[in-house]
Order: sequence, then C-alpha cells, then structure tokens
Amino acid sequence: MTHFNLAASVDYFFNFFLMKGVLVTIGLTVAGVVGGLILGMGIALMRMSSNPVLSGFARFYIWFFRGTPLLIQLVVIYSGLPQLGIKFDVITCALIGLILNEAAYLAEIVRSGFMAVSAGQREAAWALSLSRWVTFRRITLPQAFRLMIPPLGNSINSLLKATSLASVISVEEIMRRSDMLMQEHFQILEVYAAATAYYLILTSVWDVVQRRLEKHFGRSSATRSRRTTATASSPQAGLEARA
Repeated sequence: MTHFNLAASVDYFFNFFLMKGVLVTIGLTVAGVVGGLILGMGIALMRMSSNPVLSGFARFYIWFFRGTPLLIQLVVIYSGLPQLGIKFDVITCALIGLILNEAAYLAEIVRSGFMAVSAGQREAAWALSLSRWVTFRRITLPQAFRLMIPPLGNSINSLLKATSLASVISVEEIMRRSDMLMQEHFQILEVYAAATAYYLILTSVWDVVQRRLEKHFGRSSATRSRRTTATASSPQAGLEARA
C-alpha cells in the first residue's frame, strides 16, 4: 500500500515548474481585479443611471454573467468564438473571461457602496457650496470605499481561487501545472498538497492585506468625519474646503 510521501510533496512545493504557475495565477488575479474594477465601475454607473437604456443594459450584463458559470464563459470564449472568426491566445481568453465575470460582481459591490452613503451628507456638502467633484472626492468616495473593502476583499479571494478554472483552456497556472506534474509522476496527493499549500499562502497573504486596508481606511474615515463636523460648524471653513 502506497502512503503519502511528505518529502516528495515538499519537493513539489519548491519545484520551479510549479512556482512559475504560481506567478501566472497571481498575474491572472491582479489583471482580473484591475480590469474587473474598471469595467465594474462603468457598469455600476450605468446601473444607477436614470437612462433606461443604460440601466437596462447594466442589469442584463450583471444578470447574464452572474447567472452563468465562469467555466462555461471561458470555454465559449476559447472554443466558441473561433467559430465566429474571433480567436485569441489562451492567456487573453482567460483574462477576458475573468474580467467580464468579475466586473459583474464588482459592479454590484460598487453600486451598493455608493448607495449606502447617506444622501443627506451630499446635500449638506452642497449647502456649504462644495462642488459636486469635491463632494464626491472628499465625502462620498472615501465612505463608499470603506464600505466596499470587505465584499471587495472576499471577491478578490474568490477570484484568486477561480483562476484554477483557466486550466480547462490550458492556461498553465497552479492547477494546470499540478495536473502536468501529476500525470508525469503519478503522485496525486503529493502534487495537490503542494498546490493546496500555495493557494492557502496566497489567500492568507491577501487576508492580511485586506485587514490592514480595513484598519487604515476605518481610521481615515473617523478622521474625515471629525473634519467634516468641524467644517459644517464653520461657514468660513466650508468656503476654504472648496479649494
């Protein structure tokens, strides 16, 4: 009977071939978050628009990409689009799929963050003759972003693990390279134990970063609240804040 070989698993963990897969996973995650956040912000603004066409499109986008599995989306982009004459390399296909899917979730996070900020605060800022841009930059955005951090952090954590689905279209991230090592050496537990360790390390590092962000912006928000209160009590300070 074959037993788990801890030494072999440690060797796989420090295997340069698998480490390159870790870098690909990190790259996919970062690109997915940045692209998804940019696109998601646009979708969120469309969703909150009074224009029924823009709002309707945003609703459909969110409904479609949140209602269908990421796996199917990746396969359609990689294998289906070439039938229409549209073809990308595997990395581009993975990025398109991850960004489009992530944007649907981030759009709702962004929208909920902005809607959670009291309209009264914006009205108070306008009463102090603050411009809409200054109100957005100094009052609405900081508070909304603070509220977005927990769900945004969870979404990033999920995306990091979801990059493993890109292995289905042959992207050589952690999962794909683990499969290749397993097929070569037939040590299933040892290889996947090393892959599991990498995922746990990556998600743990992000958890630390997320907690620091929450602590930092929570403290910054408290400071801004005190300054806003002081501004509201002083008309002269309100005029100075417009600069």
